[in-house]
Amino acid sequence: MSELSKKSTVYFEPDIHQALRIKAATTHQSVSEVVNEAVRVSLQEDQEDLNAFTQRVSEVTLSYEALLEDLKLNGKI
Repeated sequence: MSELSKKSTVYFEPDIHQALRIKAATTHQSVSEVVNEAVRVSLQEDQEDLNAFTQRVSEVTLSYEALLEDLKLNGKI
């Protein structure tokens, strides 16, 4: 762990904690490394979602009812 690392207490459900410890052992990583990677991936996915939303913000919004009507008109349902 680097000098810049911060310490935090996290409480896991017993089954999740056991799975986390097993994954750490089988991948030759610490529990902290496994948790950091999981959080990093989750944050990256959030950023990708936000980028996609920003790119699509100018698209026309279609209501659910209008979508169903369009599908019916085109013989898809």
